[in-house]
Amino acid sequence: MKVKIEWVYVIHKSKKRYEMATDWLTIEAAFHLLQDLQQSGRMKSYQVIDQYDSSWSIKDMKNFLNQQKTIPQNAHAYIDGGFNPHTAASGIGWVIYYEQNQQKWRHRQNDQLDLLTDNNEAEYAALYRCLQTCEELELRNQLFPIYSDSLTVIKQASGEWPCYEENYQNWLKRIDDLADKINLKLEYHFIERNQNKEAHKLATQALNGTIIESKHEKHLANHE
Repeated sequence: MKVKIEWVYVIHKSKKRYEMATDWLTIEAAFHLLQDLQQSGRMKSYQVIDQYDSSWSIKDMKNFLNQQKTIPQNAHAYIDGGFNPHTAASGIGWVIYYEQNQQKWRHRQNDQLDLLTDNNEAEYAALYRCLQTCEELELRNQLFPIYSDSLTVIKQASGEWPCYEENYQNWLKRIDDLADKINLKLEYHFIERNQNKEAHKLATQALNGTIIESKHEKHLANHE
């Protein structure tokens, strides 16, 4: 969750006022900035707006930060899907990184599916299952970046490209409905295959019959 602050600043021993604003800030950064401005005694008024155009008070931010100690936050995910035309089996994989209880976590999961038609549909299935995991983790009410090496899925899901395939449209509706339900604002990013190694490995393992679900505290600085 990001917010912007707009405030009226009054110069000491002067009637001059200046309207000022920040770029997007984390709620924690915005809270500390507002505290500092209040202590200066030179802030006449302020307004805080989040990415959903909702208003926040400094009390709202304090309560939010207290709740965030136990709620998953600052999450993002990597997804991948593979399809074997000889067996008509699909392997899907997804990795979710998030913070909770002041620790960083990584959730890795995959699955093997039947009745899909190609790699792109497998990728859509991975995205949907990733959101189902978000719901299980009670990860909600935030911006959620998603990274994939499927240009078609990224462009169609973001609305940049039209989607004519009925099976893809069905997945997109399920994805949008679930994202709305748990109030996640999906943000799509295309990446190269070599940047998506972990999700790709999970999808390949699923195709080979190795099913994985794990959650670990993350110590590494880079995703491998």
